[in-house]
Amino acid sequence: MKLILASKSPRRTELLTKAGIAFEVIPAEVDEVTDPALSIQENIKALAQLKAQSVANNHRTAYVLGADTVVVLENRIIGKPEDWEDAKRILTSLSGKTHQVITGFALVTPSAGIVSDCVTSVVSFHALTQQTIADYIDTGEPMDKAGAYAIQGIGKKLVAGYEGSYNNIVGLPVDEVLCCLKTAGFINETTPPGTK
Repeated sequence: MKLILASKSPRRTELLTKAGIAFEVIPAEVDEVTDPALSIQENIKALAQLKAQSVANNHRTAYVLGADTVVVLENRIIGKPEDWEDAKRILTSLSGKTHQVITGFALVTPSAGIVSDCVTSVVSFHALTQQTIADYIDTGEPMDKAGAYAIQGIGKKLVAGYEGSYNNIVGLPVDEVLCCLKTAGFINETTPPGTK
């Protein structure tokens, strides 16, 4: 059996690789549309399922993992910045405040079953000066990140503290995903990951 990661995120690829999981990457091509009738958590899980299912439809003998991560401030989703000024606006809004990082993930199994979950971490930012924000944006790091920062990179200097899964903040709650893979029968305690 093989595992497919339905994501083009280099951070998710790196996290799964570090966990010792054998997999291949086939990014999902879907429209990420949310339903205002659903909660943020329900929308994120639905998007993760949509991504996983879209790839699984063409790879029916594989396990397919989809994920979606968002930054949430005061019940509003903060996406990736569109440009330098948007990154400045986002980071200014996060300055001195606490926000949530929520990842929904979904695993489609060869039997067409779907296992999904949602993990939330909490991140607090230092109060940031406009110069600090500008200097950080100038590194280029914020531009493809939800919330316009990377806790695993230069952006760690913006973070005063966090609660919950660090890997979730980076982009994938690895412990919960491994548990999901075990529950679904892809890996077990005696078989090396990905060699079943």
